Amino acid sequence: MTAAPTGLLRTIAAGTLVTASALHVAWGRGSTFPFASDAALTANVVGSSRAPSPASCFGVAACLGMAAAVVAVPARGRLHQLALAALATGFATRATFGFAGRTDLLVPGSASPTFRRNDRRVLSPLCAALALGIAIPTWRDRPTG
Repeated sequence: MTAAPTGLLRTIAAGTLVTASALHVAWGRGSTFPFASDAALTANVVGSSRAPSPASCFGVAACLGMAAAVVAVPARGRLHQLALAALATGFATRATFGFAGRTDLLVPGSASPTFRRNDRRVLSPLCAALALGIAIPTWRDRPTG
């Protein structure tokens, strides 16, 4: 694989993380996009009847934004490679638990049938794609020697 495809993977992964961050900011400000109501949003994205606080949404948004910044550039140095590996591992772990229907072990309360269905169909595949979109460029672009 050449640098161009790995650069494209990094760009797509970083863009996805920025988009997810923006969604969390919107949710923290009271939006229910892309759902029609708070109940639909929490059922599909949270998995419980209790919506997270705005501070929680903004905290997740900040983490996703920082992750996007780390992912956006080729691995530079050992610390950057470790950060990328940790992100890829985190997203792969989240995907694995989601596909198994056990996200509630990572995020207590995320156990509703609606959430589990949405988790298996959308959220877990997205996390798996992010894990690969981070891991492949990190592996391919690692410094040799």
